[in-house]
Amino acid sequence: MAPPPPLLGRSRRRGEPPPDPALDDTELVDVRDQLAQGRWTSVRSLLARTGDDWDRRGHRLLVLAEPKGSRAWAQDWLIAEPESADASALLACAEIHRALLGKGCPDRARQACRRAAGRAPDDPTPWLGMLLLARHLGTEEEVTQLYDQVRARHPEHHHAHHLIIARLAERRPDIGQDPLHEVYDFAAWAAEQAPADSPLAVLPVVAHAERYRALAVAGQVPPDPESSGHWAGRRARQTMKAAFDWWLEWEREEHPRSRVDLNFLAHAKYCEGRTAEAAALFHRIGPHRTAAPWSYPDRDPHQAFRTARGVALGDA
Repeated sequence: MAPPPPLLGRSRRRGEPPPDPALDDTELVDVRDQLAQGRWTSVRSLLARTGDDWDRRGHRLLVLAEPKGSRAWAQDWLIAEPESADASALLACAEIHRALLGKGCPDRARQACRRAAGRAPDDPTPWLGMLLLARHLGTEEEVTQLYDQVRARHPEHHHAHHLIIARLAERRPDIGQDPLHEVYDFAAWAAEQAPADSPLAVLPVVAHAERYRALAVAGQVPPDPESSGHWAGRRARQTMKAAFDWWLEWEREEHPRSRVDLNFLAHAKYCEGRTAEAAALFHRIGPHRTAAPWSYPDRDPHQAFRTARGVALGDA
């Protein structure tokens, strides 16, 4: 099943570890540990097993590329196997991470992605890397062109669609809660274009959550979505209900990042005041806690259920 994008940030209490972007992909966690020790051959084997599951490949490469030493080990791998498309893709993703942190050159990251794309023309991952960079640093035209490149290789690429929604949600925050905002139109279009069993069906809910995040950052709405009325509109309720019904009918959870999409639905339920249904969804997410789909201080939904609501996740 296709993974959504990496976890969105949230503030943490002192001493609380950050969420692991690998979630419960145990193979990925093990291989990441081995890569930290320089054993890049385990990465080669993992990516060979991943094959052309493009969503999972993109997820795994971006997670493997994030640690500090990954760039150096990818370079060593390329020295040993100069024609390796996997090594080139890992290096490209590592350069993207460095550029986003301000520690690397964006142009060098783009060049690395284009070299990786040349070695594996069918792989959308190098284009996804460039889209991730453009989502933060690029022009509207660049974002659109890169999204088209990803979609040409994998029309249902989950991460790419989430990146576009996040970017669109930040347009024109001054107009406030406009039900006709373009982010909702795009999410509805993408969900309609996707096959009936596609995880892109949840995109309209993601659009509402991302739009609220953008409005909160701009100071247009209160930081607490439960008290804002954002989910009270008829369109928002219908959108959330349709996506939740889809999840009930199609509950394939073998992909670890399906829990991130459940997170969007759980927050929608919580902000509608339907705490029992939200608690059940949080219980399904399990011990691999995902960040809230908005980035507000002190917004820990799990803690809210344990204290303010008195709902024990283990009993949901």
